[in-house]
Amino acid sequence: MLIERFYVGDGISHISYLVTGQTKAIVIDPKRDVDDYIQKAKELGVKIEAILVTHLHADFIGGHYELAEKTGAKLYLPAKQNSKREHIPVQEGDTIQIENIKIDVLDTPGHTPEHVSYIFTDLSRGEEPAAVFTGDTLFVGDVGRPDLFPNKKEELAKALYNSLQKLMRLPDFVEVYPAHGAGTLCGKALSTKRSSTIGYEKKFNKLLSLSEEDFIKTLLEGMPPAPDHFKRCSKINEEGAIFLSKLNSPKPLSVEEFENLMDDDRIILDTRHYLTWIGGHIPNSLSMDYRFMPFSLFAGWILAPEKEILLVTDNSNEVDDIAIKLRRVGIDNIVGYLENHTFAWANAGKAIKSFKALSPDTLEDKLNTESIILLDVRSKSELKNGNIESSVNIPLTELRERYNELDRNKEIVIYCGIGPRGALAASLLEKAGFENISVLAGGFTGWSNYKKSPLVCGR
Repeated sequence: MLIERFYVGDGISHISYLVTGQTKAIVIDPKRDVDDYIQKAKELGVKIEAILVTHLHADFIGGHYELAEKTGAKLYLPAKQNSKREHIPVQEGDTIQIENIKIDVLDTPGHTPEHVSYIFTDLSRGEEPAAVFTGDTLFVGDVGRPDLFPNKKEELAKALYNSLQKLMRLPDFVEVYPAHGAGTLCGKALSTKRSSTIGYEKKFNKLLSLSEEDFIKTLLEGMPPAPDHFKRCSKINEEGAIFLSKLNSPKPLSVEEFENLMDDDRIILDTRHYLTWIGGHIPNSLSMDYRFMPFSLFAGWILAPEKEILLVTDNSNEVDDIAIKLRRVGIDNIVGYLENHTFAWANAGKAIKSFKALSPDTLEDKLNTESIILLDVRSKSELKNGNIESSVNIPLTELRERYNELDRNKEIVIYCGIGPRGALAASLLEKAGFENISVLAGGFTGWSNYKKSPLVCGR
């Protein structure tokens, strides 16, 4: 039994798997862009026979229906999911066998009501289980969040506790393969390790040693906010997304074509480096640095899925990859991209907007001599690492509703961790009508290095 891992970053930190036997293979929790599994199966000389889904994923769009159609594989979904599309429902007590691989289904609700886990036994090795694919029930060093259904969070937290007790009854040597690694918002504090064993988790996963009462209390305290796209993705995964193969690639647009499409019903999404956006951009475009921020996460969280997207990129060769990252979180309406980016736009004499990028020494001078608003857009959890004295904290994802707390008559200097989220925050304020905006280049990291010691700027 060979286990191949497929990892997607960008704030999703999704892990899916291809498990192969002698001539047949099984895919667990596939991502939306499914050709990677088909190509790997071809390389290994095996046929994808089955697709297993642990639950309705909230943070990304799955490709299970498209992969089933492309390969003819049988699709297995949790029975409580109640999908209306063709599939085989599974629940605890069910067994699937593919060649020498026996798969036992275990009901493990808690993260979601319908969640199941899959226990794999390699019969060519012996009768004892070898691996368990735990979806979002058990992570390395953490467990799934039970608060995605706010009215049921205590009930689901209790169910999750019981589900984990089931998993802990597996032999210590059983390998644990979760659906996410560090960086996802499907849990609180996942390890950077991407697989584990039952024995390792018993010893090092602190949540597993708590009483039921303490587990529920600890788990529900301090949970990070759930992004906007979580509810949307769950619904799409149940109904089935439009197949990627049926969506068109974004088309190149001339300056004139691009300008004619610009209106309030479309979003201009600028994916260039954040400092490039600050130096010159199309007015009212949103800055979302494709390389240096969790792109898919913030695209799903910030962008309105019903609006069409007009892209501004550094390089047309990046467009298809950017489109995939957007479509992984259900942003499908990508019309096209500006040919030759803002170089063509500027040469055509069109309007360009710019803000100031401040170095730490310039910011320090301003703090000593001017009355400014220093806006920290990092999350609440990041504040434990310190902040810049006199700054006001409004997390980036709350800025869309809270911008009226800011004085439009003062210069607003924005900072985040390293810079890109500061530019995104600036673009949100620009769309809200703010004019006097600057961004601290390098963010709090740059400031801390400038000061040599974070203690100087500690809270």
